[in-house]
Amino acid sequence: MTDRKPECEVEADVPRNLIHVRYRGDVAAAQMKACSESVRKLLPQMRQGFIFLTDLSGLGSMQLDCVPELTKLMDACKARGIGTVVRIVPDPRRDIGFNILSIVHYRRGVRVVTCQNAAEAEQITGIGGSGAAAAKKPA
Repeated sequence: MTDRKPECEVEADVPRNLIHVRYRGDVAAAQMKACSESVRKLLPQMRQGFIFLTDLSGLGSMQLDCVPELTKLMDACKARGIGTVVRIVPDPRRDIGFNILSIVHYRRGVRVVTCQNAAEAEQITGIGGSGAAAAKKPA
């Protein structure tokens, strides 16, 4: 557990066709629901083949009651035409089941990449760990 305030930060980089989600602290169902709702509001702006970048580097823990909302979000992304999922997971033991959920909810046609840090993710997505600064770059 961590003593950081739990939060989920959601950003869209529409020109790059990318949604970036950062989890921090110990996330419970309430934060996951708010995060999921924020992402679903952004989905209509995304084009077929969009990238979903999830940063788990600040995550302390995620409660099991987050799973239903997380799987709904994965299904909504799949329905919208997600093309690539990039996850920043500094410690593979902290994956918390995302890989298993991806197998079930994304199946074929969605590329899933796990990176250890923001630099690796930037190579794949073209956006660094500080999404706000990178989003200001010319498209």
